[in-house]
Amino acid sequence: MNDLEEIATLLAEPEPSAGAVARGRDRLQRRARAGRARRRAGWFVPGVALVAAGAAAAVVLATGAPTNDGVPVTGKEVLLMAAVSAERTPQGSGTYWHVTRQWSTSDSPSMESWTRRDGKRWSKGEPGDPADAVVPVPAWKTLSLKGAKVSFEDLERLPTDPEALKAWIAERKGNENDMSASEIQGDPTFTLLALITELPAPAEVRSAAFRALAAMPGVENAGAVEGGQRLRFPDPEGGKDIELVVDPEQARVTRANLIVVDNGDVAWSDKFISVTTEWTDRLPSVQQS
Repeated sequence: MNDLEEIATLLAEPEPSAGAVARGRDRLQRRARAGRARRRAGWFVPGVALVAAGAAAAVVLATGAPTNDGVPVTGKEVLLMAAVSAERTPQGSGTYWHVTRQWSTSDSPSMESWTRRDGKRWSKGEPGDPADAVVPVPAWKTLSLKGAKVSFEDLERLPTDPEALKAWIAERKGNENDMSASEIQGDPTFTLLALITELPAPAEVRSAAFRALAAMPGVENAGAVEGGQRLRFPDPEGGKDIELVVDPEQARVTRANLIVVDNGDVAWSDKFISVTTEWTDRLPSVQQS
């Protein structure tokens, strides 16, 4: 067994030891540093639209060689490392769940949302919002998962075992107008991505989602880039690959070529969009509608 196979084996265990986690993390960090790529300019073509989940546009991205220090670090290993990190990352607290989606060009405004634990939401920069204003979001545009409303309490009750989580996703019923074709057929890919990108899922649920994605066929690592490791997933609907930049140390998706939006839509881009999430107690001044 080589050292990278050992990482995968150790991380696949339900409770790897602290020493095993440290050794695996050190190996991945050394390879990531050795293959650090220069920052790519111009992630995003301004004007990307939010589209119905079943009508995603094609994406084409150029990537580098999937090796670091001459030795592949597989996509599975990156996701398993992120799963271990997620388990040990405090969930955080605050009044609002704040999500920011940022384009690469300075003249392209970011899109932001703030969601309170009772489900009430505000947004800024989203399609239809007044310029530079934080506005209340209509009650029907609430957090969604696989085409159905989901509350903070629902997320906290999700299974923390990868197979149980996938079974829950397969059985979940939602509005087919807000679901992709693959979701309607029971494929968990987009739902799992939503749990690790923008939704306020608990640490254990995020870990289970990372592990479930690691077990899926076809995930590849395209190499180290700014913000983490660049991973490719096959599109379950047969389109161009899904691409994510995953920081396994922080268990975060830092950039992606699509956004699984919290109201059930999907936004695709021909380049990357950065995504940040946080708990906050501050809501900017709100413009009353």
